[in-house]
Amino acid sequence: MSPQLTLQTPLQIPPQEIPSYLKKLWLQDQDENKGANTFSLLIWQPAWLEQKLVRNGRLNGPVLGNQRRELIDEARKIILEKDLPHSTPPLAKEVLTSIQTNDLSSHEDDLRGQHIDSAISQLKPRRLITLAPRIEKGHKLETLVAAYCPLPEEGGGSTACGDVIVLKGDTNSLKGGLSIVEELIPSDLPSWLWWNGSLDEDPDLLEQLALPARRIIIDSALGEPSRCLELLQQRVKSGQAVNDLNWLRLRSWRETLAMVFDPPNRRNALSNILNLDIDFEGENIVQALLLAAWLADRLGWQSRNEYSKESHAINVKYESQDKRIINVRLMPLPVGKPSIHPGQIIGLRLICKSEASTKEELCVILASESGECMRLEAGGMASMELLEEVVPIQNNSVETDVALLLESSRGSTSPLLSKAAPLAAQMLNLFKS
Repeated sequence: MSPQLTLQTPLQIPPQEIPSYLKKLWLQDQDENKGANTFSLLIWQPAWLEQKLVRNGRLNGPVLGNQRRELIDEARKIILEKDLPHSTPPLAKEVLTSIQTNDLSSHEDDLRGQHIDSAISQLKPRRLITLAPRIEKGHKLETLVAAYCPLPEEGGGSTACGDVIVLKGDTNSLKGGLSIVEELIPSDLPSWLWWNGSLDEDPDLLEQLALPARRIIIDSALGEPSRCLELLQQRVKSGQAVNDLNWLRLRSWRETLAMVFDPPNRRNALSNILNLDIDFEGENIVQALLLAAWLADRLGWQSRNEYSKESHAINVKYESQDKRIINVRLMPLPVGKPSIHPGQIIGLRLICKSEASTKEELCVILASESGECMRLEAGGMASMELLEEVVPIQNNSVETDVALLLESSRGSTSPLLSKAAPLAAQMLNLFKS
């Protein structure tokens, strides 16, 4: 997507002068130049891998902070060069740490925070504040300010709808500037934090930015699974509005499965589920746990706190409301060219057997591609009614998904996520214990 227009070249202004400068900016021609009465968005945007690749000369600058195709392609080349497992996601920490840091150039332009994706600008945010940490140490705090408007073809005109503030520096200098950040966020408008990085990174900073009244956007696919689910569960329990991009990417799986059982003649099969198998990419189990937890919550299953491991598969037992035992199996699969989002689900199988009639036996297979359907068909299901669906995988940019959350959220956590997150954390704790 194209970057948005700014009404002026971004100006470098001392941090302490920004509040007064913004007041003057919006007082000029006030009848025609009013700021939007929408929301403010604070973005943590480290882009560590992109910074390294640009400064090493492996990727053409400037640094933009988005997941552009050239970045993904270069990361996949590094996986092969460094002999990393082929199932390594291209934006994984292992790719970043495998790159040498000697002789990094610091002369490339850094446009993080100045490149406003059209999916977000169409929502006309009142204020965008980007924290853009620099990879080199000792970089002092710099602050840039500009007004912006949507492109005319996207409903914009000559009226500015918001302003852009960018804070650059090393992590220490950014932390030193957090007081000015809070001063710049309008108190009368909804405030969002988008943590656009790993949840393993700097938990103290995340805690400082994720104030209780602030709506937060995270990605539970990025980070160590225990940390991701613990944070998700903690924020849900506190009552904070938390939005998870990893949960959003599950929507097509949940909707497809719901449609399979929507016809009245299939609804009884839901109470006859005996086996649930979920295949996912690589080693990150969070999305698989969230899907299993969602289904367990919807159908009223209770955990029996029984766990076993068979080869690479993880097996958990649940009990239905009528005391039937349900076997849940989570299987990590090595994938030669994995998604940029770790742990994406690639297949699901539900086996339903009725004690009253073999005619009601049903096998449901959902998969991201036909080859996965064939893999899941194995296992003696020939005598059962077989339903197969290929689930369309959405390949939205992360900015598009963030825009969906910004547009659809009512200031509270999704009730389905609120119930699934604690159950997913409970399953993971069972494995660890």
